Amino acid sequence: MDQLAEYLKFIWMYFNKPFIVLGESSITVWFILLNIGFLFAFFFIVTKIKGWMIIRLERNPDANISNWRAVITLSYYVVLVIGLIALLQSTGLDLSLFTVFTGAIGIGIGFGMQTIFSNFISGIIILLEKPIKIGDRVEVGDVSGNVQNISVRATTIVTNDDVSIIVPNSDFISEQVINWSHTGRNVRANISVSVAYDSDPEMIQKLLLEVADKEPSILKYPAPAVRLAEFGESGLKFTLLVWTSEYSDRIGALKSLLNFSVLKSFRKMNVQFPFPQRDVHLYDQTNKILKEEKEIL
Repeated sequence: MDQLAEYLKFIWMYFNKPFIVLGESSITVWFILLNIGFLFAFFFIVTKIKGWMIIRLERNPDANISNWRAVITLSYYVVLVIGLIALLQSTGLDLSLFTVFTGAIGIGIGFGMQTIFSNFISGIIILLEKPIKIGDRVEVGDVSGNVQNISVRATTIVTNDDVSIIVPNSDFISEQVINWSHTGRNVRANISVSVAYDSDPEMIQKLLLEVADKEPSILKYPAPAVRLAEFGESGLKFTLLVWTSEYSDRIGALKSLLNFSVLKSFRKMNVQFPFPQRDVHLYDQTNKILKEEKEIL
């Protein structure tokens, strides 16, 4: 028993033996282990609280999810920074000693951490200004999809193929971003169709509007419209313009549905589609030569 007590005493003395001295602060093994334990516990609790708040937020249908999610995310990082500083001060560590390393940290950010720091600042700008929000249909560079998550480092976009793409936040600040849902979920789609020149334009307009009216995903307001776009080489070109919110992230699928319906309607009414036409004029060069020779004689 005495041997075990001596052994535990030796371990305790080893853990409390200073091996780094910074001014008036001494850093021991026990100091490091204790702070790591407190840090992980603090991080675990704050993360759990953040997750609980987001779950409660998503269950509230009347809440502005985008705004509150931005507030929760920013508050989460603020609490982490404040908690880290308070934790270090409570242990008696002299934080003024870290001012010596400020210049080195600045150089590190300027070189090795430049990209990370840029994404972090861009993430804060996105959360504050909200040029994009969760659920928006966006296009940035070659990526197109719905915004699933926004963090301070990167944004997750889910494509129509259900593929999650992680886009650095700096791309949303430095590149041109198309946000189809910035002012709402309504998106305009249009399809073009050509008919023969002998077709009745008013009948074509009526048929196209009937196709739009029968499609339940087409909004009644703004109302669908038909335009006579141009006089083509082989026929009249019409454009059907419609608005939808259901297919805001699947415009290609909506155009396919409308094209099928237009084809069925036109065939039922015997509307002729144009084919390329060319007028060919034949000129008899032989007769001209014989005529000129006869005149000479």
